[in-house]
Amino acid sequence: PNSNDGLVTVVKPIDFETNRMFVLTVAAENQVPLAKGIQHPPQSTATVSVTVIDVNENPYFAPNPKIIRQEEGLHAGTMLTTFTAQDPDRYMQQNIRYTKLSDPANWLKIDPVNGQITTIAVLDRESPNVKNNIYNATFLASDNGIPPMSGTGTLQIYLLDINDNAPQVLPQEAETCETPDPNSINITALDYDIDPNAGPFAFDLPLSPATIKRNWTITRLNGDFAQLNLKIKFLEAGIYEVPIIITDSGNPPKSNISILRVKVCQCDSNGDCTDVDRIVGAGLGTGAIIAILLCIIILLILVLMFVVWMKRRDKERQAKQLLIDPEDDVRDNILKYDEEGGGEEDQDYDLSQLQQPDTVEPDAIKPVGIRRLDERPIHAEPQYPVRSAAPHPGDIGDFINEGLKAADNDPTAPPYDSLLVFDYEGSGSTAGSLSSLHSSSSGGEQDYDYLNDWGPRFKKLADMYGGGD
Repeated sequence: PNSNDGLVTVVKPIDFETNRMFVLTVAAENQVPLAKGIQHPPQSTATVSVTVIDVNENPYFAPNPKIIRQEEGLHAGTMLTTFTAQDPDRYMQQNIRYTKLSDPANWLKIDPVNGQITTIAVLDRESPNVKNNIYNATFLASDNGIPPMSGTGTLQIYLLDINDNAPQVLPQEAETCETPDPNSINITALDYDIDPNAGPFAFDLPLSPATIKRNWTITRLNGDFAQLNLKIKFLEAGIYEVPIIITDSGNPPKSNISILRVKVCQCDSNGDCTDVDRIVGAGLGTGAIIAILLCIIILLILVLMFVVWMKRRDKERQAKQLLIDPEDDVRDNILKYDEEGGGEEDQDYDLSQLQQPDTVEPDAIKPVGIRRLDERPIHAEPQYPVRSAAPHPGDIGDFINEGLKAADNDPTAPPYDSLLVFDYEGSGSTAGSLSSLHSSSSGGEQDYDYLNDWGPRFKKLADMYGGGD
């Protein structure tokens, strides 16, 4: 430092429980030599006392980790060990409580007061939570100091193997040919236990059903492998379930009947199943076949229902057609015909007929009023004088204008366009009288039988006017 102060620092941990006070001797010396003639020692000393103050420290497990060895398969409630922690604060008289911090398989529990660890489930060495036969669990120890402190400890359980797993056949599915040559199937056994509770294995076929030993034979190659062969000369293609008895070398030994699914198929020269057999023997189980049949049946039912519905709809349509009068059941299209202006037929008229005579003053004018449409006029109709031929016969515009003037000068014309007045034709018309034409009111006899030739559309009209039944 830049000052003359001396600093005392700690270079090693200080523990109150080990040493509560430290007494130090400190010497001070001038860096520059004193001047000649001064009678003083070159340095001076002083005593420094350091008092250690007690603080709450973490409890600790010893040893950490703690390793124990136990056989797998212990029943629940078995006491394994006591895992306790120590509190370095001997003079504080604190209490320590224990809790479980990590237990992947949830196999253990710890007493919160005394730290006893017991099982709450069966320990299994083959569990995926066991790595290299060791199961790790972590516990927490906490005191009641101010502030409270805690420490962790790990318990490692080394699980010893017992013969608790039966061997299984491997592989579980295989292929072979219908004929004895070639038809060998190499098999082995899978055992989750370790030596001496695993191999070597013994392979055999059961006595029941009798067809197994009659059709198949098994030969042990070594302690881990065996060979399954077809015993008869021919076996029909299909999928067969062959039970195999496998026994391990444990003490006591453990046996198991494992099922091997064998697909027997037609083979080529290389001893491989043909493609057709691979497709047929794809391994459809009973459930899959039933599901396919149900789908086919449902599809057929739907098709049948659709056909019945179509036939029923056709019958209803035919029944409705029987209720319709065949005379009215005309399904021809109604076509509307019209002729546009400007054609030859539109211009085929006599201009002399359009040139009406000039209006002739009537002898008497009918008084203005409204009369019935069927009332014959009392007074004579107005007479129109014959006018001279127009210098230009094709001038239809002059003809229309003259007709308009004549209509405006007609005293019998109604004042409103919406009121239509019907009257008899006037005298002096060069076109002749309309009364000369026969109509339904004239009482003339006419032959309407030609309407029957016009088809069913005019049949009712022919019956009305022709007098038919």
